[in-house]
Amino acid sequence: MTAVDPANVDRLRTIARELRKRVLRMIHAAKSGHPGGSLSAADVVTVLYFSVMRIDPEDPDWAERDRFILSKGHACPALYCALAMRGYFGLEHLKHLREIGGILQGHPDMRKTPGIDYTSGSLGQGLSVGVGMAMAGRLTKREYRVFVLLGDGELDEGQIWEAAMCASKYRLRNLTAIIDYNHLQLDGGTEEIMPLEPLAAKWNAFGWEVIEIDGHEMLQILEALQRETNGPKLIVAQTIKGKGVSYMENVCDWHGRAPNDEELTLALTELGAQV
Repeated sequence: MTAVDPANVDRLRTIARELRKRVLRMIHAAKSGHPGGSLSAADVVTVLYFSVMRIDPEDPDWAERDRFILSKGHACPALYCALAMRGYFGLEHLKHLREIGGILQGHPDMRKTPGIDYTSGSLGQGLSVGVGMAMAGRLTKREYRVFVLLGDGELDEGQIWEAAMCASKYRLRNLTAIIDYNHLQLDGGTEEIMPLEPLAAKWNAFGWEVIEIDGHEMLQILEALQRETNGPKLIVAQTIKGKGVSYMENVCDWHGRAPNDEELTLALTELGAQV
């Protein structure tokens, strides 16, 4: 594993803060969207797109690129901001989230948005697609890696566990799944709705190498993503829903509600933006 440069960690923290500001602005402009899960996933998405993944914004369909699947598709504002900040499309598009005819729909659409590798929306399907992509890479002798970001509430879907078994059987070492474990889903706490624990032990039993981290610590995210394994890897990223905005953190109501003018101003002030 390559040693992590402290300067890179500081750079990623700065990028993630800017990404969070853009997420809030775009959801506010649309008056619709999912801030809670976008903010909890912001640090993982930042590390993937600004440090780990081998991608080319000038050639979004490059055959050798690493693939990213946002299985929890409602958190697409975080992905859209990362893509725009990397240069896949102009930042002006972030003002037009969820608009009819726009390129940034309410869930990722690979037919509309440059840089989207998989159209997601229905929860539970992303890991199966990731398994297929990883197997295709092996069959075509390409060196790309596949990263799948899952929601914790999404693990209630049985298809996730079917895909987990398949990945283990074929020892897909080019596949990494990341769980955005913020402990809240649409209707409440994950442990109340459908208990997940012991989560790491379950994935271990399915044949995955499991790494548990703080999903907001850049160094831990980097080290976990860079660790090589002999089969599929799962990163359990402990996160906070609404991370970075005090009144949103750990509040279930912010799963799918846009901030009003006053709430946006307060959030941007907390994130250090000039309002």
